[in-house]
Amino acid sequence: MIQALVAVLMWVLVVSLLILRRRRTERSITYAALTISVAMTLNVDAIYSTVDTALGATNMATLVADGALMIGLFFLGRGIMKAGGYRPRLVRVALGLPALLLSLVGVGFAFLLIDRGATTTTFMSDLGAQPAAATYSMIGFTYCGIVVAAMLILAGRQYRLGDGAQRIPAGLLLLGSAFGVALCLVVLIMDVAHVVGNLDLMNAVAAAYGPLYLLTFVFLCTGLAGQSAVRYVRDRSRGVRTGALVNELEPIWRRATLVRPGLSQTHSSAASMEEPETRLHREIVEIRDAMIDPRVSFEVTGHERALLGRAEDHLLGLDGRGAQAADSSSTRRGSERGHV
Repeated sequence: MIQALVAVLMWVLVVSLLILRRRRTERSITYAALTISVAMTLNVDAIYSTVDTALGATNMATLVADGALMIGLFFLGRGIMKAGGYRPRLVRVALGLPALLLSLVGVGFAFLLIDRGATTTTFMSDLGAQPAAATYSMIGFTYCGIVVAAMLILAGRQYRLGDGAQRIPAGLLLLGSAFGVALCLVVLIMDVAHVVGNLDLMNAVAAAYGPLYLLTFVFLCTGLAGQSAVRYVRDRSRGVRTGALVNELEPIWRRATLVRPGLSQTHSSAASMEEPETRLHREIVEIRDAMIDPRVSFEVTGHERALLGRAEDHLLGLDGRGAQAADSSSTRRGSERGHV
């Protein structure tokens, strides 16, 4: 039941990321969600049995699912690292391609040494007493634990540096990563206990496996979806603000282009198809050019100068500072000819 719930949750995440991140060129997190969804789907007993039968009924579906999970976590860690820009050396090593490839080779080699028998939906419970099976599981979950620990570090930094709504998804990722580390430790303890024959310890620790498994994916999924949702809302809000500034600057810009025609007049058809931010940038440049051109007479009021400053700061991501800084920085901005 838990496996089916996690698989559904992962596919919901994939759909939400495809909607919220459709215009982003960086797709590591989307690839991660898709790959992990495949892994979680293969863990559903009915699907596992069907796929494994097609692969020869020797539990090859276990290797496919675990490999997909490792690859998915690799993409997930890389995506979180790229999003935050914080890349300490140990984190880069943990999330590097060599670490993934080495782990996949180790997992594959150990898997070939297991006496796997026929299809079973309780692979480690049935076969975990074999040293090769324990080694297989420990290599895979050691890699997963290292990657999730690296994600924990990255999420912690995002939480500390974030503010407002941005801290919510970072906090969810932080919790999900912490539960993920705990989950990997539980699996490692279970593997060791099983192979040495301490079944009482294995069963005692196994009680934590289900809740940790569910909590890990619930918090990671909501955190990733939350990050995309916050970014989507922020971008929409910025777009609305950009459009408003374009409209507010329009009368000033029209006066400026009457006395000093710019590219807008030369390429009017292309100008009408511009993105709002591109149009805002061009309007600012042409207004500034008219203000500093000694050949024309173009004056702006204090209110218009402050509006221009706010528009420039908006493009720089410094909204709220333009009004205060506009008067003192107008001469400097003018000399830079609108290169914001």
